[in-house]
Amino acid sequence: MSLTSAQRKALKQRAHHLKPVIRLGQKGLTDAVVTETDQALAHHELIKVHIAHDDRHTRAALAEQLAQACDADLVSQIGKVSILYRAHEDRPA
Repeated sequence: MSLTSAQRKALKQRAHHLKPVIRLGQKGLTDAVVTETDQALAHHELIKVHIAHDDRHTRAALAEQLAQACDADLVSQIGKVSILYRAHEDRPA
């Protein structure tokens, strides 16, 4: 699913007050992280993920891989925090 710029803007506004619920650490993208992220998206629909890695390109790649693994959209990435969105089946974006 590809989000329009208006949808991205609205989702960024909704996510502004949220705290990261998923943290990627030294071990990187593991099956456990993917499972937890999938469950968080199923419950919350919109989440923030903190990626504790110093390299900007690595953070971007990990965020994209996590979004793909969870069938979610990467809304935004600023610094070490990424916003992921996956609409509930009964509610559109």
